[in-house]
Amino acid sequence: MHPVDVVRVGGRASERRRDFAAAEEPLEIRLNDTPFVVTMRTPGADRELAVGLLVSERIVSSLEDIGTVRHCGNATDEGEENVIDVTLVGPAAARAETALSGRRLVTVTAACGVCGRRSIEDLMQDVTPVADGWSMTAAAAASLPERLRAAQAVFDETGGLHAAGLFDAHGTLVASAEDVGRHNAVDKVIGGQLLADRWPLENLALFVSGRTSFEIVQKAVVAGIPIVGAVSAPSSLAVGLARAAGVTLLGFVRGDTFNIYAGEQRIVAEA
Repeated sequence: MHPVDVVRVGGRASERRRDFAAAEEPLEIRLNDTPFVVTMRTPGADRELAVGLLVSERIVSSLEDIGTVRHCGNATDEGEENVIDVTLVGPAAARAETALSGRRLVTVTAACGVCGRRSIEDLMQDVTPVADGWSMTAAAAASLPERLRAAQAVFDETGGLHAAGLFDAHGTLVASAEDVGRHNAVDKVIGGQLLADRWPLENLALFVSGRTSFEIVQKAVVAGIPIVGAVSAPSSLAVGLARAAGVTLLGFVRGDTFNIYAGEQRIVAEA
């Protein structure tokens, strides 16, 4: 959080006061010391963010693919806290070389997801559809927004961050993250699970603040997550991908109501 001076207007009166803005800074991600991408993010959980992004890019598929994940330089070096290097090993190193050879260093905004993957057909060529294995009650699904909101400590201070949470079948929060970008928050929670060697995530549901885009469903599919929900609407491509990949997609989860756009078999009336 960064303190900022604002003028608060209410009716015909105004006053100067101190407020807080959500932090947004660039993070350069390097693969084996070679620049890969710059993403705009809220500082914190940078290792998780980097790994989660590499999972979505299908460069990393397990903990064994990762040698080290570290910030470059010393903690006192100016700007080095915004540069992180991921050392990849085995087949992942070869995948990284291929990815690096096909792109130049680009900047990803906080609103951008996985760049360059536009079609459902392209994604599903080498991704296994999510299998049925468990279900969630409608009551548990409806409780997810409130439970995620309770974990948004920085949002309470700034009002400017999105959140993503992973939940078990009972609606219990397993992990959460906040960021100026929904996609970054998703990468942080997914990357954190891989770094903890809890992978894949076939026993968890993903819930996000805001809307659900194609990229968010894509990240869930790659991680093996079978249920994705949000407080707002999904895009048409998100619905199409969820149906093609066998993902249960929930939208407008508010109060005790929500819409099921795909995979209705996983939501049941009672346990």
